[in-house]
Amino acid sequence: MKDSLVRFGVAMEGSLLEEFDALVAERGGTRSELLRDLVRAEVTRARVTTGANAVASLTLVYDHHVRDLTERLTEFQHALGDKVNSALHVHLDHDHCLEVIVMKGPSDELKRAGGKLLATRGVKHGGMEVIAIAPPAKPATSRGGGARSRAKSAVHDHSHGHDHEHGHDHDHEPVAAGRKVSARRRRA
Repeated sequence: MKDSLVRFGVAMEGSLLEEFDALVAERGGTRSELLRDLVRAEVTRARVTTGANAVASLTLVYDHHVRDLTERLTEFQHALGDKVNSALHVHLDHDHCLEVIVMKGPSDELKRAGGKLLATRGVKHGGMEVIAIAPPAKPATSRGGGARSRAKSAVHDHSHGHDHEHGHDHDHEPVAAGRKVSARRRRA
């Protein structure tokens, strides 16, 4: 069942409304559509509580001539272990590179890791988006397993074959030589 739309009034300064209308015109659509998008984005951000299972995208622009910076960024990603799902490296120009790092794990750990990477000497610009994908893991019980086991089963970063139970009801793409095989390539 879909939610019905509810009409309500919003009060704001005239100058802010002018900026909002300019943004609506730039993006296309209506005030209502843009306001819904903004509210939805803020609600998603607010759900990221400490310890919530989350995904994050971290974007960095850095000067690759800064001594040992590329190596330090790579070593830091390796130190994060299975929290790093993927990284994209793009050469922007002779001096600058863009790195996009996709991570998954407890939100507080992702924020801490992202903060360290963003504060690294030589990183010129950056940002991080963290999205909660599940509530925080429950505290350990006396029945064994504990919060770490439950959290690991809920957030199961890995790059090996999928011959074990995942506890959720969707299929994973086949993995070939460490890379996902797209549905188009499989059918061909």
